[in-house]
Formats: sequence, structure tokens, C-alpha cells
Amino acid sequence: MAYLIDGHNLISKMPGISLEDFDDEKQLVERLSIFSNRRRCHIEVFFDNAPPGGRRVIQQGLITVRFVRAGMSADQAIRNRLQSLGGEARNWTVVSSDRQVRASAKSAGARHLTSDEFAKTVQAALYDRSEEDQLDFKGEMSDEEIEEWLQHFGGTPEEEK
Repeated sequence: MAYLIDGHNLISKMPGISLEDFDDEKQLVERLSIFSNRRRCHIEVFFDNAPPGGRRVIQQGLITVRFVRAGMSADQAIRNRLQSLGGEARNWTVVSSDRQVRASAKSAGARHLTSDEFAKTVQAALYDRSEEDQLDFKGEMSDEEIEEWLQHFGGTPEEEK
């Protein structure tokens, strides 16, 4: 799975990140980096209003960050990217709450998600527990487990009285 993401659109849906933050784009890319590593997926994230003279494309692991030059929107850059993908667009999912961008994704054969839907997916992946953590703990320990803990930490409950 691979994603084309409207970055500023997604930031507004991510808990703990605000478009008002000085480093909002960096915060999003950090979260997407964790997500892409856990899900083993490629991500291209597009941000409007590239600063003059700055790098337009940054590669970070499985993520490509694209800063869109003035005069073009991230929405248009995503549509252009879909066109350049041709038939490969079917292997990508476009993340945007913009209806026209999602319509472009659909006509190109790509899947699409709203930023709200994808934000929930990212949050779930960020807070997924490992299999060991997902054991059904009922708060009760077997006699063997109690003995193991007592041996490890020493003493018995009766000795502490």
C-alpha cells in the first residue's frame, strides 16, 4: 500500500498537532514515518506554500515530502502525481478531505480516504501494542507466577508484616 497525502489537510485532523504550530509539518512527518515503518508502506506527503529557496523534495525513509511551489496547490500537485502514475495509480490511496481530489483519485483508479479516516488509522497504528502487550490480563496471577515474582524480588508477603 502507498499513500498520496494532502499534508495540511491531514494536520488539521491529527490530535496534538495544529496548523498554528511552528513545526506542524515536521510533527506530521515524524508520525507518518512511524506509521510507514510499522505498516511497511510508502508515503508521499504534499505541503502547500514551499518556502522560497528551500528544498522542494525531501526523502526520509519510506516517506517523500513534497513542498509545492507558490502558484500551485497541494491538491493540484496530487492530481498531477496521479496522472504521472498512470495505471500504477491503482496501487495508491489518496488522503484528502477535498471532494475534487478524491474524485480525481477515483477516476485515476486509486483508492481514497478522507483525512479524518486516515488520521484514525495513523493514531491506531501509533498506539498499537505489541502482541505481548495484547495478552488478556485479568489481574490474577497463578501460584507459579507469584512464586516467580517472590523469588525474583525476594521475601514473602508474610515476611513484610
